[in-house]
Amino acid sequence: MKRLFKSLLAAAALTVLAGPLHAACFADYRARMDNPLRLHYGVIEVPQSACSVGAASSVVSGRLASQGWTLVQVISVFDDSGLASRRADAGQYYLSF
Repeated sequence: MKRLFKSLLAAAALTVLAGPLHAACFADYRARMDNPLRLHYGVIEVPQSACSVGAASSVVSGRLASQGWTLVQVISVFDDSGLASRRADAGQYYLSF
């Protein structure tokens, strides 16, 4: 019984420690739409495998294009600790794609 408890405790500790390894990744970007010209700034979640400006660009570009937008620039990528400071600036384009 004691051995089972120690095993369960070790498994729980590993689960807690592994959580941050799978942290979410987000990108903030600028996009445009022509005729008439419209611009927006937004925040989008990207896969952890695309958590660099270069890799996020193709992901963001594809999602935006499906709604008629053209990616102008991926500004940066960041974890969830940067979400709150960008929410007001992104407005309706906060995690909308």
